[in-house]
Amino acid sequence: MLNFLDVLFGGGAPAVDVATAQAKLQAKPAPLILDVRQAHEYNAGHIAGATWIPLGELKARVSKLPKEREIICVCASGNRSGSAARYLIDAGYQAVNLRGGIKGWQRAGLPLRRGKG
Repeated sequence: MLNFLDVLFGGGAPAVDVATAQAKLQAKPAPLILDVRQAHEYNAGHIAGATWIPLGELKARVSKLPKEREIICVCASGNRSGSAARYLIDAGYQAVNLRGGIKGWQRAGLPLRRGKG
């Protein structure tokens, strides 16, 4: 059973580290990267090819996501994306959380794309 802090801070969802996520992105088919941050955060820097759906809009837009493909959920630090991954799993999707989020991605020296695209 999850404790309150795990639920509050995105715990309980399976997670992958940055190196594992990067390796998965080289596979065919690659997982979908789902960025659940706010617009200003996404535009400041996101993983190339990411799909952007703010966490507050995920429930309304979940049907647009593929169930046949793994989804790696991303936020700034891994908290919001952990909640997103848990929600997706409960809805029947294959989802994992990116441990450390975009901050971890940057610490690993991996590139970010700026702007909306």
